[in-house]
Amino acid sequence: MSKTIEITVSPKGQTQIETKGFSGSECRQASEFLEKALGQQTQEQLTAEFHQQAAQPQTNQQSS
Repeated sequence: MSKTIEITVSPKGQTQIETKGFSGSECRQASEFLEKALGQQTQEQLTAEFHQQAAQPQTNQQSS
């Protein structure tokens, strides 16, 4: 899945940032610069992707 950041601006000037394809706190890091540029955050809604752990490679160790 590709990683995207979607910004929606309402007719009243309210903005909404939605990240897609990020897992864990990676989404917050990716959108932090936009949040700072757009001003004070009034609401946050975390998606299921936020609660997923970032994929980590597994290694198998064999003992001889």
